[in-house]
Amino acid sequence: MFKVDYKDLSLSFNEFHNVKRGDMPRYGEFCLLELKNGDCTAGSWNPSGKESDTAGHFTRGTADTIDSAEVQRWHSLDRYDLTEILETEEINWINLGAENPDCPGVVFEGFKSFADRKKPKEEQYCLLIMKDGGLAAGRWNKWRHEAGGSFIYAPALSSHSWDKVWAWTPLSIDPFFAMEIEREKEKKLEKKLNKNPSADPELFKYGMDINVYYEKALEKLREEFYWATLTMMKKCTPVWQIAPLHGKYVFGQISKNYCDDSDIVTPWTQGTTADEFIDFLCEYTHDTVKNSNPEEKFKLGTDINVYLDKAFNSVKKDYRWLDKKMLAKSWQYDIQRVDGDLEFVRKYCNESEYSVYDVESAERFIECLEYDYQSAALRENKTVASYAPEFGHISIYGWNLESYVFYKLESGDYKVSVTAGDRTAGGSREFFITPYCFEAKTYEQFLERYLEIVPENSFGLGKKELLPNEELKKFLGY
Repeated sequence: MFKVDYKDLSLSFNEFHNVKRGDMPRYGEFCLLELKNGDCTAGSWNPSGKESDTAGHFTRGTADTIDSAEVQRWHSLDRYDLTEILETEEINWINLGAENPDCPGVVFEGFKSFADRKKPKEEQYCLLIMKDGGLAAGRWNKWRHEAGGSFIYAPALSSHSWDKVWAWTPLSIDPFFAMEIEREKEKKLEKKLNKNPSADPELFKYGMDINVYYEKALEKLREEFYWATLTMMKKCTPVWQIAPLHGKYVFGQISKNYCDDSDIVTPWTQGTTADEFIDFLCEYTHDTVKNSNPEEKFKLGTDINVYLDKAFNSVKKDYRWLDKKMLAKSWQYDIQRVDGDLEFVRKYCNESEYSVYDVESAERFIECLEYDYQSAALRENKTVASYAPEFGHISIYGWNLESYVFYKLESGDYKVSVTAGDRTAGGSREFFITPYCFEAKTYEQFLERYLEIVPENSFGLGKKELLPNEELKKFLGY
């Protein structure tokens, strides 16, 4: 790696451009920025009009920008490769451009390295010297479930991985990092307060075991629903727990902080006594218990094959090539007793354990089975031809239609695949075109039936676009 000692290294930026004079970077150029308040940050230039305009913003990351009105001057980061200099052992000061007394430079030092197990603080925006000799910047985000992290520098979480960075040093504190500093202070204070939390005797008069409160609520629920169990009640999630918050025990729901997996406790606030909380638990779990009647759920008995056969026979009417081996390649189902209650369970073919497949009725379970059979059948039926109708720009509830393709299947049937997305996300769906559609005598009648399956207002193309398309008409056999 480079021979320069990064601990003693200073970078002097000397080729600044003045925003006030309209001297702006090219579109997309990533720059070091000196703000009017003297702080330093970085970002890529996005003009709001012509490239020569000063109006616009510098992008630092997802939902993270600096308006050009806040910027005093900028200095390119894109245009430098320090490889040759960093391979010279004696260097400890690097000038980026000639020093100019009329335009004072900005010096950065105090560089650190991951090689010494030094990491920035979460959300800290840093200047980076990359291992390829380039300069960059980004906001540090540690990875949640593994070592390391990345420096985010553009929308959609575009980032520089930690192992591509040779050395880094913090830039100025910004609002995002300031919020993170405040959050860390609050976490430390919360930890201190919760070392010896107090318990309100009125709120916890039945003790500190949350199951006691669930059991008392269960007694009341059984007056209306004789089949009620604790297992049913706790299907209503998130479940309630007893947890410390701000130095006091509370009834609360616990979720995980996305950034660091720390606990977030949301307290119950609808009352002040234990009996009021028990009444609340009855209301909270009422509908879940109501919809868990085993007589409704297992009205066809407890032999899983009865449900599988019913779903299979229903799907087989349209998906004529379907056989039961197809589903065995994906999901496997059973009825088992879990925590004392009978449950529909399922596992994927390569998994070793079943998990609860929570549905409220036999009818709903069979509907889910039918969907799985349909998906399995389509996966097994190879495509032999395709046709993609042309279309212009189509926006559907903020998503842009990207792909709309008809496929002919090996069995002689047809399906259609639709893909839509925005700048950061997207998704696809497949639809089987049922034989009922092809029973239509004319192409127009076919489209009327087809658009009930793939409606125009949800997926972009309608009768106006598809009816005049002679190639599609021929592809579909009309």
